[in-house]
Formats: sequence, C-alpha cells, structure tokens
Amino acid sequence: MSADSQKIRFFRRQIPAFECEPGCHDCCGPVTASSEEMARLPVKSAAAHAAALAELNCPHLGEHGCEVYLERPLICRLFGTTPQLPCPRGRRPETPVDPAIEQQIYRYFAAKRQILV
Repeated sequence: MSADSQKIRFFRRQIPAFECEPGCHDCCGPVTASSEEMARLPVKSAAAHAAALAELNCPHLGEHGCEVYLERPLICRLFGTTPQLPCPRGRRPETPVDPAIEQQIYRYFAAKRQILV
C-alpha cells in the first residue's frame, strides 16, 4: 500500500460520520480529488462529466444518491463535519472533525494535484 493510500485511509478514519437527510444531495456538486482517490472511482465518460458539470453536480451522483459513497473523496467526507464546509441542511456529527486533522487534510490537498471528479 502506497504512502498516499495509507494517509487517505488514516484521514478517512478521523473524519466523523453522520446521517445525511434522506434524498438530500445539496453537497454533491463538482468536487476535486487526488489521483489516488480518483483511481478508486469508476471512470465516467467525458459526456457524463459535461452533463454533471452543466447541472453543477458530481458525475457519481445517481438517481438514488452517491454511487460511490463508500469510496467518496475526502472533500465529500468533510462536508458537514466542519464549520468551513457546513451541511446546507444543518446536519452534523455529534463531534466535528478535529481541527488539527482538518488542517492536515487541507495540507494534503495543497500538496497533491487535485482533479475535477
């Protein structure tokens, strides 16, 4: 397992989970991810990307929600867990992400090339 994979796995364990409002996809807009994260996602066609972007959606947002929920990028996992990325519906975990971990994640974003999902 690569160092990036280990770091992503560590970060995923540190981001608290919470229950989204059923049917809500307000956070599912265009996002970026590292190459390591992208390698874990199914490849979408250029047409699928263009259609999603035209609707300000993620190409992995399907009729019933996120089609890659278990493999969703770190940025998606952060939504709702920090005041910097609040849930538009006010949902959040009991305990937010640790600010030190959040800063480490942002440093990871800055250090790794990000690709539009």
